[in-house]
Amino acid sequence: MKFASILAFGAALSGVNAALKGFNLAGHLASGACRTENDWQLAFERLQTLPGGFPNVRLYASGDCDTLKNAVPAALRTGTKLLVGVWTQDANKFENEKQALLQAVQQHGHDWILAVSVGSEDLYRQETNADFLAQQIWDVRGMLWSVGASPTIGHVDTWTAWVDPANKAVIDAVDWIGNDAYAYFEGIDNGDAKNAYYEAHDKVVAVSGGKEVWTTETGWPISGATIGASFPSVNNLQKFWWDVACGSIASNINIFWYILDDFADNPSFAVLDYYYNPLIDMSCS
Repeated sequence: MKFASILAFGAALSGVNAALKGFNLAGHLASGACRTENDWQLAFERLQTLPGGFPNVRLYASGDCDTLKNAVPAALRTGTKLLVGVWTQDANKFENEKQALLQAVQQHGHDWILAVSVGSEDLYRQETNADFLAQQIWDVRGMLWSVGASPTIGHVDTWTAWVDPANKAVIDAVDWIGNDAYAYFEGIDNGDAKNAYYEAHDKVVAVSGGKEVWTTETGWPISGATIGASFPSVNNLQKFWWDVACGSIASNINIFWYILDDFADNPSFAVLDYYYNPLIDMSCS
């Protein structure tokens, strides 16, 4: 499906099912300190004041940095819905993450959960195999069912991992597929990045078995190294935002942008400056 046909299809559906739109937020600030409950609330409130408003946030972890302990009360106060992450790298970490999610549900109910992602790019990094990851997905699903919660469950990985037939067990286990697509890291020129993004999306759709494909990470850096024909700049971020963020919303593709405020990282994908003012025009007209 080409970009033009995706837009036409999205326009037809726009009055029926609006695309989810949100941002990724790390559990730590640019300083490296863990976000406090107040820090989470400030970030959630700022997201909702940006053009068009962003009521959804993807979290990478449940237990690390006391993420859910601090983020859930702030989400409830601000009406923010959370795409919860559960790390799966090793058995101890996985159990700690599960317990943090379980405790948050037992304390606050589950209305704040938009969805749950079990694992992030584990297949791309070859840190696990598809059969074992599928078992972990069902493990988390069963745990949530046991306390009366039944959010949709997904896994986040790169498009290159999703199209690998060896990973089909994970596709079978999830309700939706989280796709991370970075034309920058592939060394693609910004002028061609839009087409690369939609081509990657379509490749995952082709192996999805009819399940929804969400864009769980994409963005363009404002600073960092040049990779092939890709180079960081605010102007390139602006173009990629209009092409991909606005295009995905118009195309009815659920999208979580990377990232709000990683000012100190290299490369930095921040869309806000140190004073939390937008670096680009974030409107989609």
